[in-house]
Amino acid sequence: MSRDVAVLTNPTAGKGHAGRLGDLAESRLREAGFAVRPLFGRDADESQDLARAAVEDGVETLVVVGGDGMVHLAVQALAHTDTALGIVPAGTGNDAARYFGVPRKDPSAAVDVVIAGRRRTVDLARTGAQRFLCVLSAGFDAIVNERANGMRWPKGQMKYNLATVAELRTFTPIDYTLELDGETKRVSAMMVAVGNGPSFGGGMRICEGADLTDGMLDVVFFHPMSKPDLVRTFPKLFNGTHRSHPCYEHHRVREVTVAAPGITAYADGERLGPLPLTITADPAALHVLVGEGVTL
Repeated sequence: MSRDVAVLTNPTAGKGHAGRLGDLAESRLREAGFAVRPLFGRDADESQDLARAAVEDGVETLVVVGGDGMVHLAVQALAHTDTALGIVPAGTGNDAARYFGVPRKDPSAAVDVVIAGRRRTVDLARTGAQRFLCVLSAGFDAIVNERANGMRWPKGQMKYNLATVAELRTFTPIDYTLELDGETKRVSAMMVAVGNGPSFGGGMRICEGADLTDGMLDVVFFHPMSKPDLVRTFPKLFNGTHRSHPCYEHHRVREVTVAAPGITAYADGERLGPLPLTITADPAALHVLVGEGVTL
């Protein structure tokens, strides 16, 4: 019997590149003997409905062709089911693909990961009815996202660069109340991040050391620092060396509530909603297909 795979494509991801990658993925999977169901939603809601229907129908693997936003959408349908997540990266960040050893610049090799079928089981994080795979952020970066999402020009990464410069001029530390496994902590901080995995935003390893299989959440925040220090520290997020900064603080918990006035949280690059939010570890919630040598 052929293996049953659904391919969910975001045709707008990667400036339309995902549509071509979706065709490639479907073709290679059929050549490998898979029964392929192409899924194209006109918007996020329809895409999620299609994903849920395929999972409920017992499809073996749901392959996402897109970025972390499409992975986030798929995770809502996949959590605590027998259907595995496969990824063909076509976004800008692609942190989920990084986690699982999926080639980010070679779509044929990414499809080969699906064909090989190496399954692993990983944790998710849950807040309300939403789950996320990577990192929830609430602070300076989320404020930048809010500004950028309201800008019609320019497009792409430059929009976020301009939003960062605009917000940096007036940004002041935020007063947070955190409940860390029942212990209350009030802090003034530049941002708070809650990681199921280590990175977000295209490889920024804000929660360096986070383990996708330990049943825990990694809560990270930066105490107030000068704006020049913030600018100097930012590049260190890409290699994890920011952990040595004296303003850095890290906790590992099973549940955290994050509260702060006027702050909107993002997870997997997607807007979740305003604080307060309670985030809970959701152990062994997702099956994924991983690249060769991944030891999750």
